[in-house]
Amino acid sequence: MTSARTLILGGVRSGKSRLAERLALESHLPVTYIATATSEDEEMRARIAAHQARRPDHWQVIEEPLQLASVLTQHANEERCLLVDCLTLWLTNWLIHPEAERFDAERAAFLTALPLVTSKLILVSNETNMGIIPMGELSRRYCDEAGKLHQEVAHHCDQVILTAAGLPLVLKGGPV
Repeated sequence: MTSARTLILGGVRSGKSRLAERLALESHLPVTYIATATSEDEEMRARIAAHQARRPDHWQVIEEPLQLASVLTQHANEERCLLVDCLTLWLTNWLIHPEAERFDAERAAFLTALPLVTSKLILVSNETNMGIIPMGELSRRYCDEAGKLHQEVAHHCDQVILTAAGLPLVLKGGPV
């Protein structure tokens, strides 16, 4: 059985995006790739370019750093695979946004939309809570919010996968 909603977690360069892209291709559905990254510096532009170079040209790409619930709702249908890369960048975008207080409402809207999405949905996110507690207030808030978000999203997903060294470890649901 193919999972309808999959959450792929992993550290930086763990292979989570490649796994998500492979699962999207294997769905044999038209793919809409929802990119949440913003290119604020040269290093991030290089990361984005690497992701763009890997993606098939026929995939639809939507760049949306903030309004994730709205995009999911607008583009979901049973004949499509939606791939969101990545939730922690979306979280970061909100935490540094001039209207950061809107994040709680946006997270609630996203979590409300998740169970209503009829598409195959693949969500990618960085697992950052396996190390020491950061010293800075914003960094601690980021880790706390990411941890809460991952728990809430995992609850709504049929499959949850942790990637390490390019290897998938299924935490919930069927095999990869």
